[in-house]
Amino acid sequence: MTAETSQTLDRGLRVLKLLADTDHGLTVTELSHKLGVNRTVVYRLLATLEQHALVRRDLGGRARVGLGVLRLGRQVHPLVREAAMPALRSLAEDIGATAHLTLVDGAEALAVAVVEPTWTDYHVAYRAGFRHRLDRGAAGKAILSARQSPMVDPGYTLTHGELEAGACGAAAPLLGVTGVEGSVGVVMLADVVPERVGPRVVEAAREVAEALR
Repeated sequence: MTAETSQTLDRGLRVLKLLADTDHGLTVTELSHKLGVNRTVVYRLLATLEQHALVRRDLGGRARVGLGVLRLGRQVHPLVREAAMPALRSLAEDIGATAHLTLVDGAEALAVAVVEPTWTDYHVAYRAGFRHRLDRGAAGKAILSARQSPMVDPGYTLTHGELEAGACGAAAPLLGVTGVEGSVGVVMLADVVPERVGPRVVEAAREVAEALR
């Protein structure tokens, strides 16, 4: 900690990171041990974070990340979109199909960036803001595959006709990006996904992940 930084702010941010890393919340005592500070300091930190809806405490006294974090998270989408665009443009032009970056939004998959190829006679219209269930379509299923095997690279996912009749998709999850859960993929009008598309989508997902680290 240098003279130019705030110890209180640093501790507050560490609280948020600790809470974000657990599904069951943490007690004041647990936070006190993890932070190496007394319980009084933790109470003050939690009270301040609660005022901004960044933390909530359940009936058992366990602290969890609050809904205010979601409002902050929505502002992240434009930054993520900007970082992903070069890789998406390259993917769309290379494959000749509509490329997209999809992020998790609650229980849904949300397309936050879409790039259509410039040289094809026709392609699938796929718009930023499009939502669908995580268990439908290549983008959502790729994300779920990463959840199920967090220590293993799941490769890519292929689907056909799940979101649009006659359209097939390929997607690969973003791996190793803290705080971002999503996938990169393409959607095209075809009976089957060409063999080279899957590996190319995996490559694009890695490029986007590198840009976000």
